[in-house]
Amino acid sequence: MKRDPLVRLPGALTHPKRASADARYLLGVDGGATKTLAAVLDMDAGRLHIGHGGPSNQDAVGAVAAVRALLEAADEAITDAGISADRLAAAVLAIAGTDTEAIVRNVRAIRADDWLVVNDVVAAWASATGAGPGLAVIAGTGSNVFGVGPGDVPWRAGGWGHLLGDEGSGYWLGIHSIKAALSDREATGPETALSERAPAFFGLETVEQLATHVYSKPLTKGEISAFAIETAKLAQAGDAVARELYLRGARKLGRQIVAVIEQTGLHGSFPVGLIGGAFKAGAVYVGPLTEVIHERAPEAGVARVQLPPVGGSLLLAARACGCPERLRPEELARLIDEALAVKPL
Repeated sequence: MKRDPLVRLPGALTHPKRASADARYLLGVDGGATKTLAAVLDMDAGRLHIGHGGPSNQDAVGAVAAVRALLEAADEAITDAGISADRLAAAVLAIAGTDTEAIVRNVRAIRADDWLVVNDVVAAWASATGAGPGLAVIAGTGSNVFGVGPGDVPWRAGGWGHLLGDEGSGYWLGIHSIKAALSDREATGPETALSERAPAFFGLETVEQLATHVYSKPLTKGEISAFAIETAKLAQAGDAVARELYLRGARKLGRQIVAVIEQTGLHGSFPVGLIGGAFKAGAVYVGPLTEVIHERAPEAGVARVQLPPVGGSLLLAARACGCPERLRPEELARLIDEALAVKPL
C-alpha cells in the first residue's frame, strides 16, 4: 500500500526564508470548533496582543464562516498591537477540521500569500516540541498523534473520529466505561463501581436507564467524554475495571505513537508532548503510556505540554520568518497566560 504522511508541513516551514533584520511582529491563530484565539507577538518589546473569534472549524460551520472567524480574531489582535497587517513578518493560522485546502483558498483570496494555513495538529506539535523533532500526542474529546523527524519528515496516526478511531481519548474512555457498567449489570463482565457512578453522573437512577438515555437523548461526544473524569477518579481509587480501561487506552494510543516514531525516523532523545484533558487522570494513564513509548524509544522525554496551541502557531511563524531562536516556549507561555488574564476567552 502506498502511504503518505496525511498531514504535511508547508514549504515555508521546511525551507524558511532568510531572517530579516527588521522582523518584529508575528501572528499566530488557533482555530477550533467552539472558539478562535489569535495572538500578535512584538518580539522586540516582548509584548503579546490577543484577539478572539467564534468557531472556525470548517466541519462545524463551513469554510466561509470559518475564515470569517479566523480573520476577525486576527484583525482584532493586529489592531490591538497598533500595526497594519503588512508589518507582520509571518502569520500562521492553525485550524481544526478535515479540509484545510478549502480554508487556504478562502484565505488566499483575502490575505497575502505568505499567510500560512496548517492543520491544528501541526501547531500542537510545535507547542510540544518547540517546532523541532518530536511528537505531539493529543487526547481530549478525540485523539491524534503527529510528529516530525530528522529532515522534517512528518507522520500522523489517528484522528479518524469517534466512529473509526479516537483510541485513548476522553470519548473512548467514556463510552467504554459505560459499556463496562452494562457488562457488570448483565454479569458478562467484572464488578465495578462504574455501575453506580455512571447513572448518577447523568442524573439517572439505574444503569438500564442510562442505556436508553444514550440513544434517546442522544448523548453527545462531549457529554460522554466528560464522564471519563469519573473513570479517572475510580481508577485512582483502585477500581480494577477503571484502571484496566486506562491501561487499554494507553496501549492503543501507544501503538499510534510508536508508528509515528518509526515512520518519521525519530531516535535517541526527543520530546513526546501530551496535550488534552484525558491526561489529567495522571499516573494511571501517563504511567502505562510512558512504558509503551519507552519500550520503543527509551530516551524519549514524555511530559504534559504547558504551552497553549496558539503559542505553537507563533513558534511556527518564527520558523517561517527565519528567526526561531528568538522565541523561548517558556517565556511565550508566560506572555500568553498574562494576556489571557487581562482579556480572557
